[in-house]
Amino acid sequence: MTDTLAGCLQLLALAGALVLSYRPLGDYLAWILTSPSHWRAERLFYRAGGVDPDADQRWAVYLTGVLAFSAVCVLFLYGFLRLQNHLPLALGTPQMDAGQAFNTAASFVTNTNWQSYSGESALGHLVQMTGLAVQNFVSAAVGIAVVAALIRGFTRTRTDRVGNFWVDLTRVVVRVLLPLAFVFALVLVTTGVVQNLHSGQELTTIAGGHQTITGGPVASQEAIKELGTNGGGFYNANSAHPFENPTAFSNLIEIYLLLVIAFSLPRTFGRMVGDNRQGYAIVSVMVLIWAASVAVITVNELHSTSSTAGHAAGGMTEGKEQRLGIWASALFAASTTLTSTGAVNSAHDSYTPGGGGTTIFNMMLGEIAPGGAGSGLYGILVLAVVAVFIAGLMVGRTPEYLGKKLRGKEIKFASLYILTTPTVVLTGAGTAMALRGERTAMLNTGPHGFSEVLYAFTSAANNNGSAFAGLSADTTWYNTALGLAMLFGRFLPVVFVLALAGSLAEQQPVPVTAGTLPTHRPQFAGLLAAVVLIVVGLTYFPALALGPLAEGLRR
Repeated sequence: MTDTLAGCLQLLALAGALVLSYRPLGDYLAWILTSPSHWRAERLFYRAGGVDPDADQRWAVYLTGVLAFSAVCVLFLYGFLRLQNHLPLALGTPQMDAGQAFNTAASFVTNTNWQSYSGESALGHLVQMTGLAVQNFVSAAVGIAVVAALIRGFTRTRTDRVGNFWVDLTRVVVRVLLPLAFVFALVLVTTGVVQNLHSGQELTTIAGGHQTITGGPVASQEAIKELGTNGGGFYNANSAHPFENPTAFSNLIEIYLLLVIAFSLPRTFGRMVGDNRQGYAIVSVMVLIWAASVAVITVNELHSTSSTAGHAAGGMTEGKEQRLGIWASALFAASTTLTSTGAVNSAHDSYTPGGGGTTIFNMMLGEIAPGGAGSGLYGILVLAVVAVFIAGLMVGRTPEYLGKKLRGKEIKFASLYILTTPTVVLTGAGTAMALRGERTAMLNTGPHGFSEVLYAFTSAANNNGSAFAGLSADTTWYNTALGLAMLFGRFLPVVFVLALAGSLAEQQPVPVTAGTLPTHRPQFAGLLAAVVLIVVGLTYFPALALGPLAEGLRR
C-alpha cells in the first residue's frame, strides 16, 4: 500500500467515525444540558457544595462561579506542584519552582496545557493523576458549560437567567467525560499505550549505555487529554512518544478523540435552539476550514521544494515519527491547532514555512474549526453574530439571529470578544521581541526565530498549548508572561460570551419575516467562513508577514 493510499484511507476512516458520532453524541449532550432530573451521585456533589441544583443563575452569577472555581483550581494545583516532593508516588522529583508552578497551574486550569517542563522527569505519578488529570476533566467541562449558557441566551425569553454553572459542570464531567475517557483509556491500552505505576525500568542501549524508561498512568491521562482538547503530554515528546502513541491505529484514535466532542456540539446547538439546520450550517463551516487546513499542511510537507533533503526524501520527514509518516503527522498537526488541544505527534518547528505557518494561522483563527470543547462553538457563534450584523448592514435592516435582535449592546460584546485574543498575542510577542534578554531564548534568528515567539504567545492566548520548539521558555519572564496570556486569553472572552448570553436572554423574540436573513442556508455558511478569514485572520497578517511568510519568500 502506498503512502498516498494509506493517507487517504486514514482520512476517510476518521471522517466516517466523526459523521457517525455527530448525531448521537450531539443529541446526548443536548439532553444532559436540558434534562430537569439529577442523578443520585450528582446530588451528593450538590449537597456537599451547598448548591441548589434547581436554581437558575443570572449571567453575572454564572460568571462568578466560573471565575471562582477556576481560581480555586489554580491555587490548588499551584500548591500541589510546590509540595509534590513531600507527596506519595513523587518518585524523587523535586518541588517545582514558583514561576514554573504558576505557569503550569494556569496552563492546565485554562485548558491550555502548555508545558515548560519535561513531564516524565519533573512530575510524580500522584501529581499527574490527581493534579493534572483532574484539571483535564474540569477545564473541558467549564468550556462546555459556558457554551451551554450562550445557547440558552438564544432560547430563553424575557429572563436574566442562563442556567446553573455547578449543574452544567457536574453533568458534563459525570455523564460525558468520565465514561468516555474510561472506555477509550481501555481502548488505548489495547493498542500498546502504557498504564502502570512503575517508577522506571533500567535498560541497556545498543551502544552499551544505560537508560531508565519511565512508566506511569499514561493511557488514563491520554484519553482525557485528547477528549477534553487538553493536550498536555505525560512525556516530554507528547504524542510522538511510543508509550503515548505507539501505532498508526492509536494515532487515529487520538485524532478522533480530540475532534469528536467539538464537531458534535453544533448538533447540540441545533437541538437546543429547535432547528437542526442551524447546527448543520455551523458544522459545515468548521469542516470546510478543517479540510482546507489539512490539505494545505499535507501538500506543503509532501511537496516542499525549500529543502533539498526533503525533496530527495519525498517529503519533509525531519521532526516526524517514521512509524506515523507525513500524512498522519500533518493530519494531527492541523487537528490539534484547529482545536485547543495542543498535543503534538511531530515537531512543528521542523515544518515547512507553509506548513508551520498554517499551524499558527489555525490558532489565530480562534480555534473554531471545530475548536476546543465548548470554546470552539461559542467562538464561532460570536462570529456568526458578527456575520449576521454585517449582512444586516448590507441590506439596511436591524440584524436578527435566531429570533433575537443584534443591537449595539450585543455587537459590542462580540467585538470585545474578537479583539481580546489578538491584543494579548501581539502585545506579548511584541514585548518579548523588544527585550534583548528574551530574544536570546530563540534558537533561531530572523523570521523563523520570530515565528517561535509568535507561536508561543498565539498558543498560550488561544489556550492551545502546543509549542513550535526552539524557544527556551522555561525562564521567569516567559513563565510569567505566558501564564498571564493563558489566563487573559481564557477568561476575558468568557466574560464577554456570558454577558452576550445574558443580553440575548432578556429579549423578546421577534417574528420571522420575508426580510429575515436565513442562517441555515449555504449562503450564510459562506458569509460566516468569509468573516472568519477576513475579520479574524487578517488581524494577524502583519505579524505573519514578519514570520512564516517572510521565511517562505526568503527561501
